[in-house]
Amino acid sequence: MKVPETQRDTALDTTVMAVTRLRLTDFRSYDSFRFDGDSRPVVLTGPNGAGKTNLLEAVSYLAPGRGLRGARLSDIDRRYGKGGWAVAATVQTQEGSVDIGTGRDAGNTRRTVRISNNPAQSQAALAEFVSVVWLTPQMDRLFTDGASARRRFLDRLVYGFDPSHASRVNAYDHAMRERLRLLKAGRRDSAWLSALENAMVEHGVAVAAARLSLCEHLSEISVAADGPFPRARIAAAGVLEDDLRKGPALAAEDRLRAVLAGNRGLDAESGRTTEGAHRSDLAVAHIGKDMPAELCSTGEQKALLIAIVLAHARLLARHNGVIPLLLLDEVAAHLDVERRHALFADILEQGAQAWLTGADATLFDELSPNDAAFYRVQDASMTPLLK
Repeated sequence: MKVPETQRDTALDTTVMAVTRLRLTDFRSYDSFRFDGDSRPVVLTGPNGAGKTNLLEAVSYLAPGRGLRGARLSDIDRRYGKGGWAVAATVQTQEGSVDIGTGRDAGNTRRTVRISNNPAQSQAALAEFVSVVWLTPQMDRLFTDGASARRRFLDRLVYGFDPSHASRVNAYDHAMRERLRLLKAGRRDSAWLSALENAMVEHGVAVAAARLSLCEHLSEISVAADGPFPRARIAAAGVLEDDLRKGPALAAEDRLRAVLAGNRGLDAESGRTTEGAHRSDLAVAHIGKDMPAELCSTGEQKALLIAIVLAHARLLARHNGVIPLLLLDEVAAHLDVERRHALFADILEQGAQAWLTGADATLFDELSPNDAAFYRVQDASMTPLLK
């Protein structure tokens, strides 16, 4: 697939994030797995159940969070394995080639992370090196399901734009859980609760501000986009975001602090925190149809998601000088010919390393060996394909 040099969006000082080495041990269906490659897109084809999505999931664990399936760590253990699992990779980053290792030891409920052979304090440290965004068939209902899935998707986008966001989200969630634990236990130590609420305020307002900023930048790029994918209006929605739009951050902090203190009895009774950054949402509208995403057809919703992911890659290239990893599971199968061509062209223009899966190898016929590396996946093994 020929992409004119004049269309390429990558600058000389832009880093293409790429996995050049991947090793798996006891990960899902893989006993032991080895991959060595370059920065080209990776196309994985093969029958359903062959292990294609498992490979994308392994790559997703090079970033903070629970991976593209949101699975419990113990569920990733290979069946009949020894317990535990490991992912090791070399990733091309702005800091050069970085070795990353992560996994779960048998009997351990937390995953460990090592960066350049040094233990990381938490998985949030991965955001400083790796930015990964993914689309899976399970995300087809993102705009119609609950806000929590959209919020996780939005935070994944923010991680690439602001790596410190992962630590702030974790700190906010921890303070919120501790406050609620005390309230549910009937322990109303005002000083202790105030300290936790101050932490929620500090981190929560920063989290909301980062979401707000990302959406404003992302919407600007998406609105100006051209091509067969719909232009999207993207906004962070929530009380905190509204407060930040109306006035200074200090005013938003003061209001949230007062609300948390005033709602202690209500939160203790209901068993949940009624207001804060955990209540935010992602609001998307199809500009061409002047319609909220949740009212669009399933096909248009998927097209909107792809448009957002492509705009996000352009945003990171423009502002951070890095093009993130894209994990696109079974995306091509649900696109018409025009949009499939546009997706491939955009990936090549940006120079992104996208990992693409599909049961039908003909979906990728327009890509040449110069464009991408092709592999056949079957029975938890991967074989290079020559085109």
